[in-house]
Amino acid sequence: MKNLIIALGIVWGGLFYTGSTQLMAQEEQETTEVHVQDQDHEEVHQVSGESQDHGAAAEEEHAHPPAWLVIPFVLLLLMIATGPLFYEHFWHHNYPKVAIGLAALVVLYYIFALHNYHLPIHALAEYLQFIALLSSLYIASGGILIEIDKKSTPMANLVLLLIGAFVSNFIGTTGASMLLIRPFIRMNKFNIQAYHIIFFIFMVSNIGGSLTPIGDPPLFLGFLKGIPFFWTLEHNWPAWIVALAILSVAFYFIDRKFGRAGNDEEIEEATYTNNIKLIGSKNFLWLLVIIISVFIDPNVIEWVPALTIDGTKFSFIREIIMFSVAFLSFKFADQRAIKGNEFNFEPIREVAFIFVGIFGTMMPALQLVGYFAQSPEGSVLITHNTLYWGTGILSGFLDNAPTYLNFLAAAMASKGARIGDVEMVRQFAMDGYHDSAFELMAISIASVFFGAMTYIGNGPNFMVKSIAEQSGIKMPSFFGYIIRFSIPILLPVLIITWLIFFAFV
Repeated sequence: MKNLIIALGIVWGGLFYTGSTQLMAQEEQETTEVHVQDQDHEEVHQVSGESQDHGAAAEEEHAHPPAWLVIPFVLLLLMIATGPLFYEHFWHHNYPKVAIGLAALVVLYYIFALHNYHLPIHALAEYLQFIALLSSLYIASGGILIEIDKKSTPMANLVLLLIGAFVSNFIGTTGASMLLIRPFIRMNKFNIQAYHIIFFIFMVSNIGGSLTPIGDPPLFLGFLKGIPFFWTLEHNWPAWIVALAILSVAFYFIDRKFGRAGNDEEIEEATYTNNIKLIGSKNFLWLLVIIISVFIDPNVIEWVPALTIDGTKFSFIREIIMFSVAFLSFKFADQRAIKGNEFNFEPIREVAFIFVGIFGTMMPALQLVGYFAQSPEGSVLITHNTLYWGTGILSGFLDNAPTYLNFLAAAMASKGARIGDVEMVRQFAMDGYHDSAFELMAISIASVFFGAMTYIGNGPNFMVKSIAEQSGIKMPSFFGYIIRFSIPILLPVLIITWLIFFAFV
């Protein structure tokens, strides 16, 4: 397994080096052309024009991936859904090989058949950003033990869920999920059931983080592109309140009816002090370092060293800090907290491998969707309603962060703006184009809310599921999650949100 990881790293690392070298050579060539242009403007202009025409033709020829290239992504989703259900032994021992293998097929096709190394490099960079944040938050929070010695009543459970939803805006949905899922499970040790975990995913791991760019990865990517920091708070809070209010009422009555599945005698005999015990509080400093490092980005701070690839700035200083925090926070963690949390690396290992596959195989799916949305036929269909449902549905089955960027790019392109221009993005957010702020609101809310539709819609979902299963909780399968919980409980919330804020506007 280690050899597979090393091999993939060498392939992608070589790809990154090759792409960077070619791009630097391209920049040198362009610089030379500009110098010659000063000497003979007309001649260089003619050569440059011919070169651009040839480049555009080549890009047009190689840009569109074939539709069948989506098959590895669909196959991976099907195996994630059916593996634990029908061939558990094979899946448990081989999912890393399956995920890396399918991702490698798509990446190699892009390199050698499509001659496109830009997209795999972007996918690699986004994956590193994704896994650095998730792993550092997971490991740092694993060294914090929160013991709540309180009876697990429906109201007590609801209060903890709402606290988690609020906190997720300050330490991210991943941070809040990793910090509170274990205390939530321990507080309900006598009557813990799958629906407790599902509502935790709905409220804490997803919808809760709608108010700040720190809250959820899609909103943070929007912030890096140029959307003002407080834009999400200003525009998303009404939908945030409505969605959490509906889910709170639903959870309260469900927990009141089904929350006594455990041993009632054990519950009654237990004595409670109503105290909260905290062990490993120094790890909160590590969490603070992670949150601060989030802003060390060349698109936010100009002096941060960066490599520009295909018009996008990449700097892995932030990721180096996050991985360093992950190592140091575990090395110097309070061992009582580690043991009390029954901490191990299996949940983050599972997420790391599964999302290698997802990031690698979903490139053609996102690219095809993006091409259609920005085409004349697709741009006609772009409204706040189609953006809400399009972004939402794909956010449930693709990772919601790149889905957000694709639909934002499509919405901006339909109005003659470019997502690569920070000022244009800012103007788009501030309604500098007709109804653009409203369209951005539809994209933002949908990407965060619909991320709870499946286990793979948002990174924390899979981690919470894995932690719950390690605690002995029988969680529903991929399809069971959708059929038993997402459709009857979450979908009505999403429809009501649409009816109130978008449908009749």
